[in-house]
Amino acid sequence: MANDKILLDHGSGGKVSHALTRDLLLPVFGNPILDRLDDGAVLDMDAGRMAFSTDTYVVDPIFFPGGNIGDLAINGTVNDLAMCGAEPLYLSVGLILEEGFALDDLKEIVAAMGAAVRKAGVHVVTGDTKVVPKGAADKIFINTSGVGRIPDGIDVGSDQASAGDIIIVSGTLADHGATVLTQREGLTFEAQVASDSAALNHMVRQILDVCPQVSVLRDPTRGGVGTALNEIAGQSGVGIKISEDKIPVKPEVAGICELLGLDPLYVANEGKLLALVPADQADRVLAAIKANEFGREAVIIGEVTADSPGKVFMQTRIGGSRIVDMLTGEQLPRIC
Repeated sequence: MANDKILLDHGSGGKVSHALTRDLLLPVFGNPILDRLDDGAVLDMDAGRMAFSTDTYVVDPIFFPGGNIGDLAINGTVNDLAMCGAEPLYLSVGLILEEGFALDDLKEIVAAMGAAVRKAGVHVVTGDTKVVPKGAADKIFINTSGVGRIPDGIDVGSDQASAGDIIIVSGTLADHGATVLTQREGLTFEAQVASDSAALNHMVRQILDVCPQVSVLRDPTRGGVGTALNEIAGQSGVGIKISEDKIPVKPEVAGICELLGLDPLYVANEGKLLALVPADQADRVLAAIKANEFGREAVIIGEVTADSPGKVFMQTRIGGSRIVDMLTGEQLPRIC
């Protein structure tokens, strides 16, 4: 590719767009299914229940400490499949590029996507690239869709929580949202923060290996833990109680949130999960999460109750109790 910028020709379907696929994308994502370059992918999968997910990523800025829009897109769809209890298998990648976008930036993004694909153990098997005129988009948007297989005996979902379940979070909250916001606004702090973007499918497999009876798995992305817990409470018809002094937040992230008037409970995460599990399995699940590289700071933050169905309450540090409502409005636009 002789040009150093994306041209409208890169989305034309002709020689230049074929060169983009051949020279940039296939060397990163190549596998026998994708290499056919058919209009779709023919997948050889075992019969059984499948999970399917799709998401589109428009994060601003596209590069941030801890990742970029590319690995965020891969990790996000892998995680959405894993939260269904599925083993992610195949992904599609759709690139929407603005005319004039730097090819060096695209190469860096695609390389990060390739590294994320390999770490998660999945395959990109089909995709598409479109180029829009300058000013019709903001540099690059990415859509990823994915398919995964749900093992026999696994049935997790936001409507499966039961009174007595213990609520575990796999690590510190608000890392991603705080990082993206500080980068977007050009804010600098003595303590550096980084996104927690990571694929959690291996962690989920470790959880399900020790406790196939997991009730709920959720990755609290937009809207954070507070919104995810409200969704679970509403869909399951249960109450939820959490403890403020158990909520894990890094001091530097807590400081940023306080300065900017944000509640870490509602700030996006991209490499954390919530697991709601039977009480007699909680210690085993917590140990399994802590054994994973992305779960070493996992803690129990609360429990599911039969009281106040559809409501989430937090016991405060001073001994009181307050309602944790669902997030209203868009706290941080273009966070993923």
